[in-house]
Amino acid sequence: MSGSALEHLKILIVEDNQHMRSLLRALLNSAGIREISEANNGGTALTVLREKKCDLVLSDLAMKPMDGLEFSRTVRTAGNSPNPFVPIIMITGHTEKHQVEAARDAGVTEFLVKPITAHSLFSRIAEIVERPRAFVRCESYFGPDRRRRTIDSYAGPWRRHDDFQDLQVQ
Repeated sequence: MSGSALEHLKILIVEDNQHMRSLLRALLNSAGIREISEANNGGTALTVLREKKCDLVLSDLAMKPMDGLEFSRTVRTAGNSPNPFVPIIMITGHTEKHQVEAARDAGVTEFLVKPITAHSLFSRIAEIVERPRAFVRCESYFGPDRRRRTIDSYAGPWRRHDDFQDLQVQ
């Protein structure tokens, strides 16, 4: 994906560490992205999202008073959410399995581990821009479809391995 394809993106950086915000801004600027807003926690980010139309959010996980998980859940499910469909890339040093699963379950679109590289950041952004995922709404989840693979021969409502085993038992 070329820099010129990215330059029209409006991005919100949600990060409590000023140095990390500066690093992310510099990386985005290097790709020609100029419309960048910043917030130092999830609560402030919600205010920014209400005031400005953003195409993408880069969010840290561990912040106070509102962390990235609560921010993501609020964006996805609050009745007054400014944009429940905005892509969210979670950027964090917390890589434990339960943290990654919590981010996924909160409706995060992509997950990126610190320390980041320009290549890893732009590959996640390209994934979102070039191959956006459909959104899923059910009783316990609203967010991007967690399934990344599509099966061309798929013709039914079931996709999980257990679904097919259940069919064989009946």
